[in-house]
Amino acid sequence: MTVTAKDLRFNVSFLFDVLSKGEDVTITHRGKAKAKLISYDDSQQIPKDDAMFGMWSDLNDDVDTLVRNMRKRREF
Repeated sequence: MTVTAKDLRFNVSFLFDVLSKGEDVTITHRGKAKAKLISYDDSQQIPKDDAMFGMWSDLNDDVDTLVRNMRKRREF
């Protein structure tokens, strides 16, 4: 389905219905395709155990605990 940017602004709920049926939506602006909305597939989510990566990948604590500890007030 192809819609204009104006249609996107005024008919968002209709576009969500179209996406829920699995159809992709191309958004145009001044007659040229600018973006593409695709339906979200839950089966492609990143597994929860791979939530940390990079420099924190070797730590055993979860991200929420690490961030909470960083935000605590420092005591000297």
